[in-house]
Amino acid sequence: MTAPEIFDALEGLAKDAGKRGWWQTYSGIVAPAYADCISLESDSAGIRVFAPLLIPGLMRTAAYARETIAGITMTRTPEEIAALAEVRMARQAVLTRPGGPLTMWAVISEAVLRQRFAVRPDTMRDQLRRLREVAELPTITVQIMPLDATPHPGSAGGFSLVGFPGAMPDVVLLENLIGASYVENVAEVKTFADAFDRIVAAALPVDDSVGLITRMEEGKTT
Repeated sequence: MTAPEIFDALEGLAKDAGKRGWWQTYSGIVAPAYADCISLESDSAGIRVFAPLLIPGLMRTAAYARETIAGITMTRTPEEIAALAEVRMARQAVLTRPGGPLTMWAVISEAVLRQRFAVRPDTMRDQLRRLREVAELPTITVQIMPLDATPHPGSAGGFSLVGFPGAMPDVVLLENLIGASYVENVAEVKTFADAFDRIVAAALPVDDSVGLITRMEEGKTT
């Protein structure tokens, strides 16, 4: 990609930044960094994500979203948690948006599927069902990283590769307790892209992954 192409793509994104997004309705709840994340997501054409700790946000049920948000945020009120869960669910519209749904390739650790919610034991079963249903969409690919997988670059942590239409370069999203950060350097983004290819190679094939999700949904542990 040439320097003028990158400049034109960034200029177009800057123009779009001034447009009102649906998430601004939640401006008192959604932090600026999170709003940036949603904006990037809404403009993207595809996302590749390695999820070693939680089900990816675009694939969560409302109950799973509420439980995990409550655990992660620590200081949020029940009303704020409910609002953040609403935001999480609204974000999922990109998976079925008219004129071009977002494509998504998610590799999820098997350990995530084995998480249990003692107070609401149905939460994980419903989440597994949701994950299986999402995996049936033609624009979605789901793989499971088995517990006995060979060592792979994902051992360094989770990340999301966000791709855009046209000349806009890919961006890597990294999330933690205090917010989100972005990797934009072309060489560094390529490092994550290469890492994702190796993660895919280490994970279960798609059919085997969906089979494992289905068995766990049915209460079978293997």
